Amino acid sequence: MHDLDAAGRQFRLPVRAAWIRGAMEAIAVGPGLDDGQLELRLSKSGADVVVRGTLQAELTVPCARCLQPARVVVREELSALALATGTPRGKNAGDEDDDADPDDADTLAYDGDSLVLDDLVRDELLLGIPMIPLCSEDCPGIRPQTEDVPGPTVDPRMRPLMSLKKP
Repeated sequence: MHDLDAAGRQFRLPVRAAWIRGAMEAIAVGPGLDDGQLELRLSKSGADVVVRGTLQAELTVPCARCLQPARVVVREELSALALATGTPRGKNAGDEDDDADPDDADTLAYDGDSLVLDDLVRDELLLGIPMIPLCSEDCPGIRPQTEDVPGPTVDPRMRPLMSLKKP
C-alpha cells in the first residue's frame, strides 16, 4: 500500500477454484471448471485506498427446479473504500457523516501495509448469483418417478371394515 499514489495501479489477480470452494463451504455453492479473475485499480486518497474493478468467475449452484448442478457466470463491478486502521480521521464535532465506519457496506479496513479482499470478493460472488438459478430455461423440475406399481394392497384383516365403507 505504501507504493500507491493518487494515479493508482492496475492489478489482475486470479480467483482460484480452491479459494471459492473454501469461501463458499457453508453454502451449496461451488466453483466452476476454471479459475475466476479479479481486475482491480487501487489508488490512494490520503491514507485511504479507493478500490474499483471487475470480478469474473464461474460458479456451480443447485438448480431451483430440479436441484441438479447449474452453471452460473458471475460478472460484477465492484468498488469500495479501504480505510487505514489506526489513523485518525478528520471528524468535525457533530458531523457524523465524515467518518466512515469499516462495518458499513463498501468499506474495508486495512492495516496500512496490506489489503485483504476476501470478504468483498465473497460478497460480490454471492450477490452475482441469480435469485432462481436454472440449469436450463426449459428445465422440467423434479418429477415423480412413474413405475407400473399396482395400487395399495389392503391388509386382509381390514377387508371386513372396507366392506362397511362401501355403500
